[in-house]
Amino acid sequence: MGDIYQSSIIATFHRLDRERPADVEAELKKMSKYRSLALTLPALFSEFEGDALPGIVESLKGASYLDQIVLVLGGADQDQYLFAREFMSQLPQKLEVLWVDSPRIQAVIRRIEEQELFVGEDGKGRSVWLSYGYILGLGKADVISLHDCDILTYDRQMLARLVYPVMNPYLSYEFAKGYYARVSDRTIYGRVTRLFVTPLIRALTRLAGPQPFLTYLDDFRYPLSGEFAMNVDLARLNRVPAGWGLEVGTLAEIYRNVNPKRICQVDLADSYDHKHQPLSPDDPKKGLLKMCMHIAQSIFHTLASEGVQFCEEFFRSLKVSYLRYAQDTIVKFAGDAAVNGLKYDRHAEGLAVETFANGLQMGGEEFLLNPTGGAQIPNWSRVAAAIPNIHEQLVEAVSRDEEEL
Repeated sequence: MGDIYQSSIIATFHRLDRERPADVEAELKKMSKYRSLALTLPALFSEFEGDALPGIVESLKGASYLDQIVLVLGGADQDQYLFAREFMSQLPQKLEVLWVDSPRIQAVIRRIEEQELFVGEDGKGRSVWLSYGYILGLGKADVISLHDCDILTYDRQMLARLVYPVMNPYLSYEFAKGYYARVSDRTIYGRVTRLFVTPLIRALTRLAGPQPFLTYLDDFRYPLSGEFAMNVDLARLNRVPAGWGLEVGTLAEIYRNVNPKRICQVDLADSYDHKHQPLSPDDPKKGLLKMCMHIAQSIFHTLASEGVQFCEEFFRSLKVSYLRYAQDTIVKFAGDAAVNGLKYDRHAEGLAVETFANGLQMGGEEFLLNPTGGAQIPNWSRVAAAIPNIHEQLVEAVSRDEEEL
C-alpha cells in the first residue's frame, strides 16, 4: 500500500491498492456519454522508430472512453507524415494528425505572426499550443489530456487514472497532474526534479521568504511530469511556454487561472521510464543544462509578477544556497538507495548538481537582462481576438492535408 500523505494545498490521489487496481475505466466509459475526452500526443517522427510509441498505440486501443486522439507530428516530411497517419489509423478512436511542418499549418502560423503575436520556436510548446487551438476549433471535447510519446512503461491505466478526477463531474476538479516514482530495479532517475527543482524551491523560500507560488509548486510530487488533464476552457485561457519550461510554466498558468481546490495530482504508476536527456554540461543550448535554465527563468518570471525583486546579489546568494540544499539532497537519496538495495552514483549526482548550478546562474543572468521577456505563446483567447476565424483555419488546414495528401 502506498502512503496517504496529503500535501498542504494540492489534493493528492494515491495508488492505495496495487494488487487490485480500481476499475476506473468502466466508470469513465459511463462518463464518456456526457463528457468527451481528447488526448493530445506531441511527437517527433523519430519516436515512430523507437520502442515506446508502438506500445502506447497498442495500449490505447482498449481506451473505449477516449473519443478523440490528436497526434501533433513534428520533424517530419510528407512521406513521414503519411507513414505516421497510416500507422496511427489502427486506433479505433477518432484520429487527427496535425502535421506541424505542413505548408498549410505553416501558413496559419505566419498569419498569426503577421498580427505581431509570438508563436515560439518549433518544439513541444508550440505543438501543444497548436493542438489546443485545433481541439477548440473542433468544439467537441470537454476534457483535454496530454502525455508524452516516449514512455517505455506505458499502460492505459495511467491515462484512466489521470483523467478520472477531471472527467468525474462529482469531484469538480479542473486540472489533474500526474506523478510517479522515477525508480527502476537498478537506480533512481528524475535528476532535474530531485536535484534541481526541489532544492531551488527550498533555496528561493529561504532567501525570498514564504511565497504562495513556491508553496504551491512545492506541493507537487513530480512537477516536471509530462502528463496532465484539464477542462477544455483552460486551453483557451492558458498561455503556453515556448521553451523547455513547459511543465513548470503550465503549473504557473494553472496557478493564475484555477482555484487550488480545483487542482489535484494523481499517482499514475509504480514504474515509469522514458527517454533520458543528456546532461550536456558544456552546451547551454541543449540537454539538461538548457532545461534547467528555462525552468529557472519560468519560476523567476512568475515570482517577479508576484512582487519578488531580483538583483545580482540575490542570484549570487541563491546559487550558494541552492548548492547547499542540493548537496544535502544527494546525501538523502544515497541513503534511500542504500536502504532499498539500489545503485547510486554519488559522483555522477554531484556532477549533475554542478551543471544545474551553472544553469541556474545563466538563467538568472538572462532574467536580469530581460526581466519581462518570459517566452510564452499567447492564449487562444488573445489569438482569436486578433483573428476571429483562426480556429476554423486550423481545422481546415488539417482537414485538407488529410483529404489531399
